[in-house]
Amino acid sequence: MDHHWNFNGLRDALALAGLSIWSDPSLASRTTYRVGGSTAIGVTIGTKEHLLTFYELIRNEGEIPIFVIGNGSNLLVSDSGFSGVALCLGGDFDRIDFEGLSARAGSSVHLPILARRSGGIGLSGFEWAVGVPGSIGGAIRMNAGGHGSTMADSVESIEIYDPNEPLGYKSLSVSQCGFGYRSSGLSPTAVVLGATIRMVEGDPQLSKARISEIVTWRRNNQPGGQNAGSVFVNPPSISAGSLIEQAGLKGFTYRGASVSQKHANFIQAEPGASALDVITLMAKVRDIVDAKFSIRLHSEIRFLGFDETYGLEGLNTVKSH
Repeated sequence: MDHHWNFNGLRDALALAGLSIWSDPSLASRTTYRVGGSTAIGVTIGTKEHLLTFYELIRNEGEIPIFVIGNGSNLLVSDSGFSGVALCLGGDFDRIDFEGLSARAGSSVHLPILARRSGGIGLSGFEWAVGVPGSIGGAIRMNAGGHGSTMADSVESIEIYDPNEPLGYKSLSVSQCGFGYRSSGLSPTAVVLGATIRMVEGDPQLSKARISEIVTWRRNNQPGGQNAGSVFVNPPSISAGSLIEQAGLKGFTYRGASVSQKHANFIQAEPGASALDVITLMAKVRDIVDAKFSIRLHSEIRFLGFDETYGLEGLNTVKSH
């Protein structure tokens, strides 16, 4: 880790301002891969006021890297960790408020919780999200999707805070979010605070049945354990999992990481695996598929703290320096 920033002084200043500093800086425990190192500082923020305070104190320290972590379900952290500040939202950002046929959900709300709660009160259209293990904030940043729908289909508007914008806080309509396939046009410095999700009038029993159907499908077709869901973005007209399977790579292993036997676009991290095992296997799979089919797969996973990402990173890497 690079320690030319005064992390001790910053940690003291954040604590003095009343912000919640993580007692355990491990990032592995905050991701679904459950591998990787620690962050120099971890902070949980529960109000807009504390978010402003946080950025004011950060500005005093210079260009310290900041990474906003949601549910950690689409993230691989390097074994050396992150020489920066990991920011987690909670408190006010974990609220769900229903109004008419819409739900206002904070960025730390888990998608399956919103799907179940809205369906349970007769609001339909968001049942698909019960199978997406992420948070609202992360799902918006990558335009998460599943079962024929994406966040772009469900979002009415979002609220962000961007320290590089003159006004800071900003509301964006869905057309201003720049949503693409597993991507958005949001600035890297923008922090998603919440979203208004539009739904339609439905039947709680029908929603419950649909949710049950999706959960059963996922249980039957996708592995549990330590993984971060789909590793590669689907190329046009064919699924990444199909290509990996056709390349004979189901069960392919590198040290503590293996391609799932159940779904080829999932990479499992076994207990004791390292982040290096996972990213090395990703690169090997990418290269074998490329050699066999002349199709180069691109990562859907975000990388944090890596110096070397084997050309996998695209726009998804936050380095520590």
